[in-house]
Amino acid sequence: MKKTIHYELTPTEKQALKTKKISLKMLQDYAPDEIAELLNASPERTRELQALAEFQSIPSLGIGFAKELIAQGYYSLKQLKGKTALELFGAYEQHCGAWADPCVEDSYRLLVDYVAHRDDSKRWWNFTAERKAYRAQFGFPANRPAKPWYKLEQYSHGS
Repeated sequence: MKKTIHYELTPTEKQALKTKKISLKMLQDYAPDEIAELLNASPERTRELQALAEFQSIPSLGIGFAKELIAQGYYSLKQLKGKTALELFGAYEQHCGAWADPCVEDSYRLLVDYVAHRDDSKRWWNFTAERKAYRAQFGFPANRPAKPWYKLEQYSHGS
């Protein structure tokens, strides 16, 4: 069974698909140039949509993770080749300005493993023991943000 890809299309893009009688699920069967034409999308938007699909193709990684990779300037798995999970996770925390939930580090470990091996059988939680062992031995870098992610404005809900 193919994983459902979430694109977060604009109302205009959704209408373009509806007019052409193409469902969101069907969209993942189209090549990037076909999607660009179907949605009348700019090259930048097409690149973003392709990245959302490529990153979400990794088992157990969703649109939030894909959007964060894009926010950090990544648009393909090829760009991530040779990067380490520690490097990517550290950059993520610096980008956010807060330390992240441990499962996020597990997700970066999955990402790096997937880029290297294309193993569809692994999920982020398969890397929890590895992360715990590493952190027990080495801890976190001195420049790790002091604020936890749940104290960021988007999570505080006015508290």
